[in-house]
Order: sequence, then structure tokens, then C-alpha cells
Amino acid sequence: MSARPAAHPSFAAIDFETADHASDSACAVGVVRVEDGRIAQRFHRLIRPPRDRFVFTYIHGITWPQVCLEPSFGELWMDIRAAIGDAQFLAAHNARFDRKVLETCCRAAGLPPPQQPFVCTVELARKTWAIYPTQLPAVCGRLGIDLDHHQALSDAEACARIVLAALREGWQPGRLDRRTGSRT
Repeated sequence: MSARPAAHPSFAAIDFETADHASDSACAVGVVRVEDGRIAQRFHRLIRPPRDRFVFTYIHGITWPQVCLEPSFGELWMDIRAAIGDAQFLAAHNARFDRKVLETCCRAAGLPPPQQPFVCTVELARKTWAIYPTQLPAVCGRLGIDLDHHQALSDAEACARIVLAALREGWQPGRLDRRTGSRT
């Protein structure tokens, strides 16, 4: 089996929407898997959080009645894990948030979190194109990426496309620190 070319790393972009301020309250997840420089898979599911308290409906439009019969994070884990697969890294916009949600939900379900490092597309946009402000709509607008903001699959696909654009500009993931996603 030959090594994958450095210009085309395998990665998965991930985005969570949460119901409330707690990191275990994921109510939606989107994962976009990239192989050989192309989107190979899209995965989106609503998630039943551990509480029926929804604080952020005004942001993402998701309500308790929409998710009350959906699977919990633990029940969805095998599907999420399959979408992430053996990606070299995970990408997220404001990666600290999504990494914390992922790790907290895994631990709450008694599951080990994935060990892939994270790449933060906020930091990537700043370093690659000097984009400020770096909210996802601003970065997508600058790069011409379609976005339905706060819809988990759209946000995840936007992150994947940001990474792909950075790769075209010559960015390489190099050695990544698992906790921060920054290059070392």
C-alpha cells in the first residue's frame, strides 16, 4: 500500500450544535470526510441531548420536540466514529469548542474520545489569508464558500472547504498537537 501524497491528507471536518451551555448537550452533528482532496462522505444527525432545556434554539433553530425521539450521542457513536474513520486530523471552526463537545459527550457516554489532532479553521484562516474577523460567515464570504450557518452539516462542509483551500495555497498540516491543533 503506497503512502498518501502529502498534498492530499485524509481528514474529517466536524461541527456540533448544542442545546445549552453545557458541553454534553450536543443536539446536532455534521461530519464531512475528505479523501484525496475531494469530499468523500457527508454525515448529519440530530441528537437527543441529556436534558430538554434548549437555550440556543434562536441560533440553530433546533427544539426539544425535534430531537426528543432521536438517538442519544452514545447511541449514534458508532455512526459518528465511522464517519470520522482513520482521518489524519479533524477540522473545526473554533476547534476548542467542537473538541470539547466531542470529548465531553464521549466521556458522558462512557466512550474513549478519538485521538486525532484538531486543526482550527479560525487559526488557519488567520495564518493563511490574514482574514479578520474570522467568524465562519466572514471566512466563507472571503473564500466564496456557500454556508447555511449554524446548520451542522453546512458548517462542517464549510470547514472542509476552508482546509482544502488552504492546502491549495500550500498549507500542510505538519506535526499537529492533539490538544490545540496547532502546528509544532
